[in-house]
Order: sequence, then structure tokens, then C-alpha cells
Amino acid sequence: MVDLSGAVWRKSTRSSNGGSTCVEVATNLADVVAVRDSKDRGGPVLAFGPAAWTGFLAAATTGALHAPD
Repeated sequence: MVDLSGAVWRKSTRSSNGGSTCVEVATNLADVVAVRDSKDRGGPVLAFGPAAWTGFLAAATTGALHAPD
């Protein structure tokens, strides 16, 4: 289990509804990037390795990720 006690959570500045309908990301932890639902801060957290997170961001930025038709 990942220790998230030192996590510094942040939301995108592009969040809608005052940031209540988005995810929060903690990138300050060693060897892990944590993601959680901003509406359920005490709920489950997804944890990714830094390389996986960087790959996800690159794919999202270039448009390689899209919803199915």
C-alpha cells in the first residue's frame, strides 16, 4: 500500500463547477503519482508510476486517447 499521508493534491485550473467534478493529482510523492475523485476525497486512489503517468499525459495531450464511438 502506498503512503499518501504527505500527498499534496491539486486540481486542474480548467475544472468545471468550481473543481467539484474532476480528479485531483498528487505528484510530490516519491516513485508514485496518485489520482483521486475530487467528490470523494476519502475514497479510492489510483497510483501510477511516474513513467506510466508521463505516458498517459503525452497520449492525452496529443489526442491519442478518445472516447469510443
